[in-house]
Amino acid sequence: MTAVPADCALYTTCIASEFVKQLFDCNVAGNAQSISPPLTIDVPTMLACQHLARVLADAYSNPIQLDLGMIRYNEALHKRSTGMVATHEDSLLEKFPHGPERLLEKPSVILDSAGHIILWYLPDAISPWIQAEMEDATIGMGSLLMKSMTSGLDTQWRTFPGNFHASNRHQLTPGCINLAPCWFMQGREPHGLPPADGFTPEVSAALKGKGGPEIIISMQRATLLASAALRVMHPKLYWALVATHIKLARWAVERGLGDMSTCLQFWALVFNWFDVMSSVSHYCNGLMTLSNLSIRLQYNSGAMVSCSGHFVRYGVTYTGDRIVWAWFIRDSLQNFVGTPRPLYATYMGVD
Repeated sequence: MTAVPADCALYTTCIASEFVKQLFDCNVAGNAQSISPPLTIDVPTMLACQHLARVLADAYSNPIQLDLGMIRYNEALHKRSTGMVATHEDSLLEKFPHGPERLLEKPSVILDSAGHIILWYLPDAISPWIQAEMEDATIGMGSLLMKSMTSGLDTQWRTFPGNFHASNRHQLTPGCINLAPCWFMQGREPHGLPPADGFTPEVSAALKGKGGPEIIISMQRATLLASAALRVMHPKLYWALVATHIKLARWAVERGLGDMSTCLQFWALVFNWFDVMSSVSHYCNGLMTLSNLSIRLQYNSGAMVSCSGHFVRYGVTYTGDRIVWAWFIRDSLQNFVGTPRPLYATYMGVD
């Protein structure tokens, strides 16, 4: 287990994550034992952690197993598969035909035929006051969101104006931004072991300068909860990513990279291979379609869904104004500091 400096936001994240894990274990086991909350987390965070733990336990107690092998499916994917190449998707469908479609409304974990966890579905996992904090933080990023919109082709779907609409609530600004205290710029994404081409990580453009720490702090409680959820979903991955964070922070200090050191100090999220998506704001009729799993999820405000974005094909429909915070990162940072990738998480059953 990696020691986390007490002056880092990640320190509080780790304490809260252990609290969530203990609560989860008790809930799954049907144990009425009272778990005392850590004194280092405030009341809103404590209540949000307790709520999240209950939803995680409900999901774990409702496994859904598919007749699909996750490892074989991943082997059939192109290395940089995006889900947008029709011929490749048709080939996958032929090799791995769908079963009958089903709609999920209750917390669930979706498993492959070998018991590997494909996806966690956590409706109402995010407490209302955390949702309000996320919306306020997003409103505070309005100028960055406005600048993010492009006039490019619809292949640049993340920032293509046709994928957004103006909000009736004028405080919200449509757009899509990437926030990272440490990453490789697009086009400089190395693969394999630490790169020999001279490229090194840097702070994402949106967090550079004096405003970066303020943005990060406004996100801390929501990012803490995403990390706490990962502590339950994939413990080995969680600790590997904590180690990555600490290694990157030490590297930044050794190189005298003040902006990066500051951003990493305030960053409360572990660097995540497993996509965690939190959806909030004023919308209804939310539906997430997992097209290659033949599953649809009721996806209203407060839902959290976590999966391998490389593996699962998904799309979302809704009515209204929707904000999504999606936590993910590619392998490059872990490769850069030499953190091994853990194996898939496996469902252990409920006694």
